This record gives sequence, structure tokens and C-alpha cells, in this order.
Amino acid sequence: MQIKETANEGLKRAYAITIKAKEIDERVDSEIKKIAPQVKMPGFRPGKVPANLVRKMHGEQLHAQAVNDMIRESVDKTMADNKLKPAMQPKVELGEGYEEGKDASLTIELEVLPEVETPSTDDIKIERLTVPVSDEEVMDAIGKLAENNKSYKDAAKSKKAAEGDQLIIDFVGRVDGEEFEGGKAEDAALVLGSGMFIPGFEDQLTGVKTGDSKTIEVTFPEDYQATHLAGKKAEFDVTVKQVKVEGDTKIDDDFAKNFGLDGLDKLKELLRGQLEQETAGLTRTQMKRSLLDQLAAGHDFAVPQGMVDAEFDQIWTQLQQEAARSENPEEMLKEMDAEKDDYRNIAERRVRLGLLLSEIGQANNVQVTSQEMSMLIQQAAQQYRPEDRERFIQYVQQEPMAAAQLRAPLYEDKVVDFLFDKAEITDREVTREELEAAIEAEESEDAKKPAKKKAPAKKKAPAKKAAAKKSDDKKDEKKPAAKKAPAKKAAPKKAAEKKPAAKKPAAKKAPAKKAAAKK
Repeated sequence: MQIKETANEGLKRAYAITIKAKEIDERVDSEIKKIAPQVKMPGFRPGKVPANLVRKMHGEQLHAQAVNDMIRESVDKTMADNKLKPAMQPKVELGEGYEEGKDASLTIELEVLPEVETPSTDDIKIERLTVPVSDEEVMDAIGKLAENNKSYKDAAKSKKAAEGDQLIIDFVGRVDGEEFEGGKAEDAALVLGSGMFIPGFEDQLTGVKTGDSKTIEVTFPEDYQATHLAGKKAEFDVTVKQVKVEGDTKIDDDFAKNFGLDGLDKLKELLRGQLEQETAGLTRTQMKRSLLDQLAAGHDFAVPQGMVDAEFDQIWTQLQQEAARSENPEEMLKEMDAEKDDYRNIAERRVRLGLLLSEIGQANNVQVTSQEMSMLIQQAAQQYRPEDRERFIQYVQQEPMAAAQLRAPLYEDKVVDFLFDKAEITDREVTREELEAAIEAEESEDAKKPAKKKAPAKKKAPAKKAAAKKSDDKKDEKKPAAKKAPAKKAAPKKAAEKKPAAKKPAAKKAPAKKAAAKK
């Protein structure tokens, strides 16, 4: 086996490898000797089949296996002899026109990880912005909870339904005179004006009274989730079983008990905890942004372009998905194209910071335990169908690259926590609005520094804000809506919600995994 370096520029390396035909043939002969005792052939006693006949029967398969094994071994030897640390899987190609009996010529192309000097962790200073939760905010949250869990009472039979009233209805839908799956429901709860059902459905029920029956005509949207109904006209025979009007919602112990809680004080305690958890997440986002900015400002080394390309592809895919869900996809795609270079800078920043955090973690023995890794794999497997979960788990266990990809966000979070412990932290109490403004200001400040590979200056589109966030920051950088206490069960409403044919399709959610992000 001959190995010759053909390129060594920056982080790029290339090698030409020649595996002599004689070496390959010797490997095949060795394999023939191993399997010959097990080969059976009519006219020969077990283990007595001549080697030339074994070669005739299995030679092609053994030759292919020998070449593959020797290619893998040659790549491993090249990495070991040259002490290479590949940034990504090397590109290995067998020369064109190779055939049995000839030397095998290979080319290996790869990028290596840069030599990164371990960053100092002694002079990190972070201001932690904290937000106390006031009694007024807690009562505000309870008010919103009451608004989202209105109670309704029966109206007089003469009452004509108006916007905001709730109807309890039975309905049967037909397309071309035939009933269709999901187009039928009993005791479905519908609040007029809620937009819960397809366009035109609710409008035609305005003015109905308890006991009325009515046939309404609607057209399913062109982008309806059930494709066999998209764009089609339908008729619904509707029976109004009850018109209900909004009742008074009194915020007291009985209101709290509707959510399975002991009383109002327990509800306040629960909501306060949720609000504190939210603001703590925002505080961590602000701290992490400050930490990463300090790391990025002090380091500017070359990074493997293959890793940047892969990171950029993640960002771009996420942006395209966000654009597809936007109100004006063409406008957003046009804006994205104009700022493509900025997003590539974000990808490069992410890769550089990832390498820095990895170096800090290794230097300080930060570990992801086998138990933590097992939990990660199990959690990731839940995203798949039950019958596919075991196959996914086996795949991750057998593929080091897949396992590393799954492990990376948790590992980086642990490194960040290690750096928080080492940092000099000062606290400053602010309002939630001030904390959010500080996070936005840091994003804008990053955008003004393209030389340091920061985020782009323009941040008009909501999709970009969602997509231009680092995957390991996504838990922290999100600004989640206030969490609600468990919703009150309402059987009629649930019945209606299970009828996709009558309801508008739910808005698609952005993929949970790997949001492209500013780091």
C-alpha cells in the first residue's frame, strides 16, 4: 500500500493511495482459505473442495469484500499515520475503470479540525438581568386564563345567535351528495366568530335559534389539510341543539377547582412558578448571548468550510420552511436571498463557537454521561412511530456521527453551565420588557459587526428571528407565551375538534429539531 499526500493547504488535505493488485489477491486467497472448510459441493467431501473451485464460486464476492476492507483500512492508516482529526467524514473515491487484477487507486479528500488554543476562563464577566414576578402579573395571567376558559349558559329559545355566542350543534357534511369521513359530529361546540371551522361555516349560522335546522354551503380552502376535499364545494345539514351565551366568570376558589386545584391560592402559586420559569429562560438567553459574544470577540481562526456548509444548509432549510408558512412566501424568499451572505456568516460563527466550546469542555473534563446519552436517545426516539423507534435507537448506537449530533446540544449546554460557574456574575433587577429589549439590542449590536461574523443587520421578518437562532440556544432564546394551567375539559368542544373536515387546518409548527440559530 502506497500513500502520498497531494494537497496540504490551510485545513484541506488530500491523499493518493495505491493498493497493489498483489496485496488484494493475497487478501482474497486468505479469505478463501478461511471459508474453504465450510464450503459444500457435490462430489467433494466437506472441507475438501479445491481452492480454485471455491474461488470460482465465491471469488467475485470475496474480491469485492477484500477491496472494501482494504479501502477502509487504508483510510484509517492515513488518518493515524498523519495524526489527522477529520472535521467531517472524508471523501473517498476509487479510481474509474478499476477491475479485478489491477492496482486500486484511491483519492482521499478531507478537512481537518483547526488547532484551537484553549480559551481562558478566568476573566469572564456577565451581568445577569433578573425579573421579579409581581402580584399584578399573576392576576393578569389568571385573567387571561379566565378569558380562555369562558363558561356559557343556555339562552332563551327565542335568542338569535350572534358573534360570541356558543352553539351546540349536530352536523352532517356531503360532497357531491356523498357523506365524507370527518364530516359528521354530534354535540359539537362552536363559538361564532372563533374561526374554528372553515370559512363561511360560522357566518351562515348567525341568527339561528335553538331547535333550528339549516343547510349551509361552503367551499373547502385550496390548501386544506385533507387533500381529497381541498377546493371542493360541500353542503352541511346542521341542527342547532342549543344557543348559549357567555356567563359571568368569577375568579375564586371554585374557578381554581375547575382545573383540579385546591383553591385560588394554589392557582396563583402555580402561575407564579410558570412566569418565573419563563423569565429565568429569558435571563439564561441574555447571559448565554453575553458569554458567547465574549468568546467570539476574542477568537478568529479558520474553520472547516465543510462544517460551515452543513451549518448553513440547516439555517437555509429552516428559513425556507418558515417562508413557506408565511403570509408572503415570495417576498420573504427574496429578502432571504438578499441576505444570504449574512446567514453564511452566522453559520461560520456557529461553527467557530462550537469548536471553542468543545475545546473548553475537553480541557476541563466536561462529560455527557452514558445515562444522559441514553435519555437523549430515548427522547429523540419518541419523535418516530412506535414501530420505528427501536430501529432509530440501533442506528444512533451504531453510527458515531449520529450519536455525536444528538449529543452536541447537551454537551455545549453543560460547557456553558461550567463557564457560568467560573464567571464573575453581577445581578441587576429589570422589568420583563427591559430584559427582552436587552436581548434584542444584543442581536442588533451583533448585526452591526459583520467583520466578526455576527448576525445580519436586517431583522424584519419573524421567520428570520425564529430561524437565525442557535440550536443549543433554542430552549433559552425562545420567548414563550405564558404557560396556562390545564384547560377545563369540555366534552362537546372536544367532539368538534376531532372533525378535521369541518375545521380549518391547524397552523403548521416549525420543526422542533435544530432551529438554525445565531450563536
